[in-house]
Formats: sequence, C-alpha cells, structure tokens
Amino acid sequence: MPEIVTLSGRNLTRVYRTGSVEIQALRGVDVDLYEGELVVLVGASGSGKSTLLNILGGLDRPTTGEVLFRGRPLGGSEAEITRFRRDHVGFVFQFYNLIASLTAEENVALVTEIARNPLSPADALALVGLEDRLRAFPSELSGGEQQRVAIARAIAKQPDILLCDEPTGALDSATGVRVLKAIEQVNRELGTTTALITHNRSIEGMADRVLRFADGRIDSVEVNPQRIAPEALRW
Repeated sequence: MPEIVTLSGRNLTRVYRTGSVEIQALRGVDVDLYEGELVVLVGASGSGKSTLLNILGGLDRPTTGEVLFRGRPLGGSEAEITRFRRDHVGFVFQFYNLIASLTAEENVALVTEIARNPLSPADALALVGLEDRLRAFPSELSGGEQQRVAIARAIAKQPDILLCDEPTGALDSATGVRVLKAIEQVNRELGTTTALITHNRSIEGMADRVLRFADGRIDSVEVNPQRIAPEALRW
C-alpha cells in the first residue's frame, strides 16, 4: 500500500533581513510528512528546524517555495492560512503557554470551542493521562503535567498534523519520558502525523524517520526499522 503524503514542502527557502545583513535560515528544503508517521528533526541550534516547522504549520511564510497540504498548495491569503492552522494543525512548544486563571479543562476548552469535530476536553486530557486533573490550575501542576495539558489542548481539535518544537526541552528525563509517551500515544491512537524537534539525540529511536539538519538543509534522513517505546529510551 503506497504511503500517503499529508504535508509537503518544496524548495523552501527563508531569508531573514536585519538592516543590510541577510540570514539564510532555509536553503532549498524538500520534505514530505506521511500520514500517521512520527518524525524527529535533529540538528544544532540555527540549523533551520524550527523555521521549517513554523513554515509547514502556517506560522511563517517561506521566502521562496511552497507548502502543500494533501497535494494542494496552501494559498496566499491570510484567511486560508488561518483556516489551515485552525482546522488541521496542532502545536506544542517548549513553554506551555497555559492561561494561569483557567483550569486544565478550561485551557483545553479554548480550542474545542472553535474546532469542527473536537474531542471533549475531558477525553483529550484522559488521552494524555490527566483525567484526574481536570479542575487543577497551572500553578497546581508540575512542569510535565502542564506540558501534557498543552498536548491535550493541541490534539483536542483532532488535527491531522501535530508539530512539537522542543516539547521536553524544559523537563528532566523522567518527566520528559512521560511527555513523549503522551505524544507517542496520540500518534498511535489517533493516527496524527507528528513531527518533533529535539536537541536530544536519544529521542531519535522513537521515530519512524529521523531528519538531520545542518546549515538550513536536510543533511540526511534515517529510517528506523522499528520504533522504540519512549520508556525504553536511554537519556
């Protein structure tokens, strides 16, 4: 059975200008993300990983090149890009961006109220193992629990694509494994195409594919014959 491409980038470049200085963050990147796979992106700071993820998720625009969702180019209007992000993409960042005055359930409900076919906040939180923390405020949650609330918020709208930028970067290893287990479970149970940026090379083993970045390009691609469960990773 052929692999189905969910999201693609073709000849993506991104140039940032500060006065007379040009910084080439991406230098002609071609990439495909396949339906239901889990991809890990690794590379040094400044190698282009986050820039690529932001462009694929519609948070930034390429200087040249195009992004295609299920084979169709994303158009130029802000309204179309906004609909794409709202309906098809979930984001998880290193910092949780929870609203301190809202409970875990209410933080997730912010997304479900505008989604087309959402999970209930309770179901989304149960999927990441927080069914008993619905009424807790962020100040009452550990860092790992806050990150899992952020994951629940991202996947509550049942996105086609989950983009994670250093989701364990602020966490210790034991807490990071719990967060990775939540991401892996979402990928496995919901079939969400998942891309995860990390500086931690040991996380590579949980991926279907590993994309290694250097100097604004994909330097190499490695296919793992078998995924390693997050709890079996050695940090």
